[in-house]
Order: sequence, then C-alpha cells, then structure tokens
Amino acid sequence: MEFLYEYGLFLAKAATFVVALLLAVGGIVGLASKQKQKKGELEITSLSEKLSDTKELLQHSLLEKDELKKLEKEQKKQAKQDKKKETKDDQKSRLFVIDFDGSVDAHEVDSLREEITAILTIADEKDEVLVRLESGGGVVHGYGLAASQLQRIKDKGIKLTIAVDKVAASGGYMMACVADKVLSARFAIIGSIGVLAQLPNFNKLLKKNNVEFEQHTAGQFKRTLTVFGENTDEGREKFREELEEVHGMFKTFVQTNRPELDIEKVATGEYWYGSKALELGLVDDIQTSDDYLLTANENHKIYSVKYAIRKNIAEKFALASVSTVERTLLKLWQKSQLLAK
Repeated sequence: MEFLYEYGLFLAKAATFVVALLLAVGGIVGLASKQKQKKGELEITSLSEKLSDTKELLQHSLLEKDELKKLEKEQKKQAKQDKKKETKDDQKSRLFVIDFDGSVDAHEVDSLREEITAILTIADEKDEVLVRLESGGGVVHGYGLAASQLQRIKDKGIKLTIAVDKVAASGGYMMACVADKVLSARFAIIGSIGVLAQLPNFNKLLKKNNVEFEQHTAGQFKRTLTVFGENTDEGREKFREELEEVHGMFKTFVQTNRPELDIEKVATGEYWYGSKALELGLVDDIQTSDDYLLTANENHKIYSVKYAIRKNIAEKFALASVSTVERTLLKLWQKSQLLAK
C-alpha cells in the first residue's frame, strides 16, 4: 500500500508539472503566432575570400619560413602590378552562387525568388549566376514557378550555369534545362522527364464496415478520382488524359530550352547517371560544382547569396521549450520505470 501511495503521489506531481509546462509553452507559442512575421534577410558571403583564406592557411602550415617570405614578397609585388593595371572595364566579373535544395512541395522557391531579385538589382551582362541544384522533383506548379524564376536571369542577358552534384530529376530537371550550361557529377541522377500521380482508395474498406461516403460536385470532371468514393472508368480515363497533357507541356518546355535533344528518347520517365546523361545531351559537361568554383575563382569574384527567414525570440524560445518538455517527459518516464521496479 505504501508503494502504491508513493507511486500515485509521484504521478500526480509529474502530471501537474507537465500540465503547467505545457500551458507555459502554449502561451509562448500563442505569443509567437501573434507577433508580426519578420521578413527574411539576405546573407552575402564572399566565397573568393574563403578560398583565399584556406589557401593562405595551408601555405603557412606547409611552407618553410624562407619559402613563405619569398611567396609573400611575390604576392605583394603582383598585387601592386595588378592594382596599377586595373581599370573599371577590366575588373573581375562576379559570379553569384545560389543553393537550391528542393523538396516535394517546392516551398524553397520563396527564397529563390528573393535571391534572384536581389542579384538582378546589381548584376550585368559581364556577371554570371551559378545555381547548385539538388532536387528529385515535386509538384508541377511549384517547380514550374522555380523554372520561371531562373528564366528571369537569362532574360536579363546574364549567363546562367546549373551544377548538379547529386540529383536533378523530374521537376529538378525542369529547372536545370533552363540554364545556358548544365554541369553534372559523374554519378548524379539526371532526367526523369515524366509525370507521376498516385492515391489510395478506401471505398471497399468503407463499404465493408457499412460506412457511407457522399461527395457532391458541380461540373462533370470537378473531381476525377477520389480517396473515399467509388472511382469510375470515365474518371480514370480523364485523370490519365490530364497526366498526358502535363507530360506534353513538360516535354515542350525541355525541348524549347534544349532543342538538340531527342525528346522522345529522353522523355520516357527514366533517369540516367551523369556520364550517360552527357551522351544523351541532357547535360553539357561532367564536373562538380567545387571544381567549377575553383576554376572560376581565377577570373571572378565569387559571392554566395542566400535569403534566410529569421525566427523571432518568441519562436526560438517556444522551440527550446518544446525540447525541454520532451526531455522532461523522458526523465519522468524513466523515473516511473524505476519506481515500478
């Protein structure tokens, strides 16, 4: 009886603590949601400086003192000569680097549009934009908008290069094909020019359990296939027609941007690795983004452009509080296990 009393008292205290903590977190989350959403901020980083710092660090670590002094003298002499020769017209052009790691819903396009808009306010025809693209595709409208954002760069007469180190498939390739030049790592996944749609249907399960489902529409094809209703052959046929229409738009878009492609050969929904994609004309060169940047650093000033949405203090505190709740619950559970023993 004494054990049960102590165990019950412990559970009561634990429940009280957890409820109080959850109420506090709920208040914080509510405060965060009421606060005006803070806009994102642009982060501009000089990749050229980072590469120079890395090179300098290695030189100081690996060279002997005499070698290092000699190198420093040569560098100072070269810097003076370059400064004398440099005019406004022969200054290094700029390479702006954007990273796009796309998800299925392509919500990253919100940041992409801000990054491109920022670049276009300052870039000119001497400059270049490199997009390090990673995406296995997703919703048509999201990736269609992402491709249109990239088209803005070309419309301004600025060179656009896209580098694929891992994957640019389906919607990812829809974006990639817009570029003046597409780079691919040897084993990167490229292609998948096709359209996929799938959904479960629980109608038989509902019928088996005597559950009725009603769906009312206005318009013959307002809803072609449904998750809970009984699908018809007519609805399935219309759904397939819509998929074929989207696939046709996809093929036309790729063909317009890369007219040399045998579109019927590559638009089968298949994907290929980089080396084969080069043979098929889906990419222009086998090269990683890292090698491209090292080469470009010789005659470009390279800048990374990133648009990041900042969380306010209440949101950060709310996330930290939620983590605290999770850790506390775990400790309480572990303690209850010890008491039970």
